Amino acid sequence: MSRYTGSKWKKSRHLSFSTLETNDELKKRPYGPGQHGQDRKRKSSEYGTQLLEKQKLRELYGVNERQFRRLFMIAKKEKTVTGLAFFRILESRLDNLVYRMGFARTRAAARQLVNHGHILVNGKKVDIPSYLCNVGDKISLKESSPLKVVKESLDGKPAIPGYVSIDVEKFVGTFVRQPERNELPKDINEAQIIEYYNRKL
Repeated sequence: MSRYTGSKWKKSRHLSFSTLETNDELKKRPYGPGQHGQDRKRKSSEYGTQLLEKQKLRELYGVNERQFRRLFMIAKKEKTVTGLAFFRILESRLDNLVYRMGFARTRAAARQLVNHGHILVNGKKVDIPSYLCNVGDKISLKESSPLKVVKESLDGKPAIPGYVSIDVEKFVGTFVRQPERNELPKDINEAQIIEYYNRKL
C-alpha cells in the first residue's frame, strides 16, 4: 500500500485525531469530512476500534502499511513492553527525529529534507527517511549555512522533547535517550494495535 498523499486535514477529520499534532485540523469542524460527515457513525466493533488506533498511529508517523507491520514485528522481539518498543522504533526514524529537533515544521517536510540529501547522521549523508537512528547519534545539516525553511522552523521556537537536544547556533541535534511513554502521543491506545496484529499473525 502506497503512502497517502492527499489532504492531511481530511485524514485527521476522518480519524478524529490530529495527525499533525497541532489539533488545528479539528478546531473548526471536529467531525468527518464530506457532505454527511456529521451524520456518519463510527464503527463500534472491537475490530473497528483496533483498526482505527492502528491507522491513527500509522498516519501520525507517515509510514506505509508494509513498513509499519515490519517495525511492529521488530518491536515484538524486543525485551521492552511491545507497545513502548514500537513507539520507540517509530520515534528513532530519521525523518521523525529531524522533525522532533525542530528542523522542520511537519514530518512530511522533514522527510523531504532527508530525501533531498540535506541531512547528515554522524557527519555522513543519509537520504533514507526510514533510517533508524541510535541513541547518541548526531543529526545535522549538510549545508554550512542553514536552509531558509529550517531557519524559519527553528525561529518558531518548536517544543523540543527531552529525549533530543539541539544546538541552534550550530544546527546540530543529538538523539540523547529513548523516550518514555509519557513523552509520546497520549491519544493512541497501543494495546489495541497489538491486539489488531495479534489477530492478523
